[in-house]
Amino acid sequence: MTASPVGRDIDRVDGRLKVTGTAPYSGDYPAPNTAHAHVITSTIGRGTITRIDTAAALASPGVLRVYAAPDPRLKLYPVANEYRAFTENYLPLKDSTVHFHGQVIAMVVAETFEQARDAAALVTATYDAQKPRTSLKDEPRVPSGRTVSGSPSDSKMLAPGVDSIDAALAASDVVVKATYEQPIQNHVAMEPHAVLAVWHGGHLTVHAGAQIPYAYAILLAQRLDILPQDVTLITKYVGGGFGARVVLWSDAPLAAAAARDMDRPVKLILTREQMFTLTGHRSHLTQTIRLGASRDGVLNAISHDSVAEMPTTINFPMTPAHSTSDTLYRTPNLSVDAKMVMLDLPGSRAMRAPNEAPGLFALETAMDELAVATGVDPVELRLRNYATVKPTTGLPWSSKHLDDCYRIGAERFGWSKRSAKPRARVDGQWLIGAGMASAVYPATRHPASVRIRLLDDDTAVVSTAISDLGTGGWTMVAIAGADALGIPLKRVTPEIGDSKLPQGAPAVASSATHSTVPLVIGAARNAIAELKRLAVTSPDSPWHGANAEDLRYEDGSLHGDGRSMSFGRLLAAVGSRGLNGTASAPGGAPAEYSYHSFGAHFCEVRVNRFTCEIRVTRFTTVADIGRVINARAARSQLVGGVVFGIGHALLEHNHLELDTGRLASSNMADYMVPVNADIPDIDVHLLDRPDPQLTGPLGDDGGEVGTRSLGARGLGEIGTSGSAAAVGNAVFNATGIRVRDLPITLDKLL
Repeated sequence: MTASPVGRDIDRVDGRLKVTGTAPYSGDYPAPNTAHAHVITSTIGRGTITRIDTAAALASPGVLRVYAAPDPRLKLYPVANEYRAFTENYLPLKDSTVHFHGQVIAMVVAETFEQARDAAALVTATYDAQKPRTSLKDEPRVPSGRTVSGSPSDSKMLAPGVDSIDAALAASDVVVKATYEQPIQNHVAMEPHAVLAVWHGGHLTVHAGAQIPYAYAILLAQRLDILPQDVTLITKYVGGGFGARVVLWSDAPLAAAAARDMDRPVKLILTREQMFTLTGHRSHLTQTIRLGASRDGVLNAISHDSVAEMPTTINFPMTPAHSTSDTLYRTPNLSVDAKMVMLDLPGSRAMRAPNEAPGLFALETAMDELAVATGVDPVELRLRNYATVKPTTGLPWSSKHLDDCYRIGAERFGWSKRSAKPRARVDGQWLIGAGMASAVYPATRHPASVRIRLLDDDTAVVSTAISDLGTGGWTMVAIAGADALGIPLKRVTPEIGDSKLPQGAPAVASSATHSTVPLVIGAARNAIAELKRLAVTSPDSPWHGANAEDLRYEDGSLHGDGRSMSFGRLLAAVGSRGLNGTASAPGGAPAEYSYHSFGAHFCEVRVNRFTCEIRVTRFTTVADIGRVINARAARSQLVGGVVFGIGHALLEHNHLELDTGRLASSNMADYMVPVNADIPDIDVHLLDRPDPQLTGPLGDDGGEVGTRSLGARGLGEIGTSGSAAAVGNAVFNATGIRVRDLPITLDKLL
C-alpha cells in the first residue's frame, strides 16, 4: 500500500529549480525583439500636470517611444463595476490629474533597459500643485462599509437591559482604555513587480506575478477593451505577494498597451522605490480599545473603534475588529466601529493578515493591560474569557482547540517561569521579559476548479490555475493528488500558474490550500469513475462487459474478477493516452458553523538597560489549523508569519511627509524589515487535528479514494496575526513601559 504524503515533511517539488536559479520569474522570460519600458513618477502629492518635456528623452540613444500624460495612443479603458475593488479607479497616463506622490506620469520605451532608464531621467514635468490631504486627524470620517465577509463594519451587541456600550463599561469593575497606532507599512516582496507583454495578432500573453490569476486576466482584458479569452496570464513562479499582487496595478496595462501600440513585446520592471508607491501598502491606522471586566478578569464589554486612510484611487476598507474583537472572546456587550478618511496617498491594499494583524495588536495588547490591571495571568485571563461559540452569531465553531494552543504553548515556552512584575528579570545589562497573545484568522473557501489527467505511463497531472507565491502551492497540489490517487508523489505532476488552466483558488486570505485540496480529491474520484467506465465499455479491456460497481480502485490500480491492472496499463491496453476527471465548487462552506484557525504566541525579549536595544530571543507558536498537508511547508509559513509580526512590532514604518504626501522611506535602506540576525529559532508546533466540518469534496460520501476527512484550514496568515502583540507585551514585561504606537523603537523606551 502506498503511504500517503499528507502531513509529512515533504521537499518542495519546485525546490531544486528555485535554489539553482532556473525557475523563471516574470522578469526572466525572453521574447524576440523585446523593448524595455521605464516609468517616471510624479513629485507632487496632488494637482495637475501643466507640461511634460520629453524632447531630451526622445533624442536619447535607443529610445523608441515616450508616452506622457495625457497620451491617447495607449487606449486604456475603465473596468466593470464588479471588478472596481481590484484595480485603480483612474487610467494611467489618461489625463493630467495627479492623485498621489509617486503616480506614473510618463513612460519611456527603448531598446534596452539601461537606455530606457537613462532617458527617463531626462524627462521633466511642471505642475499646478495643491496641498495634499494626508492626515487622519484633519479630514472628515466616513464608515468603512461592509467587511470582507459582508457584515457591517459597525455593529453592536448588548445584553438585555443594557442601553449602550458606554453603560456596560461604566458598570464594569475594571476598565482599560487605550489608543493604538500603526504607521504605513509596505509588502516588500522579494521579486520586483515585472511584466512582459507579448501580442500574437489579437491575443495577449502576459508574464506577471498575480495572486488571483483569473481575475487579473479579466481585469487586464477590460483595461485593453478585448475579450477575456484573448488574454493568457503566465504566473508560474512568484517571489512573494502578501497582498501586493492581488490588484491589477498600472504596470501591466501600460506595458500591454505600449506593446500593442508598438507591435512588439514590451517588458516593464518597476524599481524598488516605485514598488513602494505603485503596488499598495498597509494603511495608517489608529484604534481605540475599551475593555470592561470584573475584578477577576471576566469580560463584560468590548469596544473597538478604528480610523484608517482611504486613498482616492484605490483602498482596502480596514475593519480591524472584524474576526478579532467580534470573534475571539466571550462577552455579553460588544461594539465595533470602523471609519475611514479620504486622503491623497498611494493606494492602500490588503497586507498579510490585513485586518487581523493590526486588530490583534490592539486587542491583545489591551488584554495584556487588563491582565496587569486585574492581576490575572495573561494565559488564565484568556481561558476565563474563552468563547465556545462565535460571540456575535452564536454559531458553533467548525473546530476549535485554542485552549490547547495556550496550554501546550505555555509548557513548551516555559511560561510558568515568567514574573508578572516588570523589570524583575535582569541579566547583566539586559532586562528580560515574556509576553503572549492569541491568534485567530477566518477560514474561507473560494470558487475553484481542478482537473486530473491520468496518463498511460502511470503518472497523473493535477491542473488548477492557482499561483505559488513561495508558499508551497506546487507541492500542495502534488501531495493532494498523490494522496487522492494513492500513488507515489514522484508520479504526480502539478500544473499551475496559467490562466488557461481550470480556475484556481485565489492565493489570498489563507485560502488556496483550504479551497483546492477537497477539489483535488473530487477530481480524482471523478477520474477513477471514468476509468471504471472505460474499463467496462472498451472492447480491449479485460473487464469489458463487467459491472463497473464490481471494480475496486486502490493504489493506482483497478481490481476485480481476479484481475489487477494499473491505470496506465489499462489506458495503454485500450489505446487511450489519458483521461480526465474534474471537480468544481462555488466557494463557501455550510452556514451552520463558524470557520476559523487559531493559535497562541509566546515571546521572550531582552532590552538593554542603557541603550534600550530590543532583541527577540525566543518565540513559540502553537497553531490549530486543521489537518496539516505538508508539515515542512506549514512550519515554514508559520515561521515567516512570525517574522512578519516581529517586523510589524519593532521595525516597519514608511514615514509619510504630511506636507508633500511623499513616502520618505521608500527604499530598502530606509524601510527596515527583519534580517536573520534579528530572528531567533522559532519553535512552531502544529496540533494537526482535522476539522470535521471541512471534509473531502462537499456532499461526497467518501468512497474508496483518498483521505476523506482531510479537514485542512488556512495557515498563511495565522503566524502574523497576534505575533506583534506578543512582542509588545514582552517588551512591557521587560521594561514596564507600554508602547502603543508601532514600531516599538528604542527612542520610545528611553
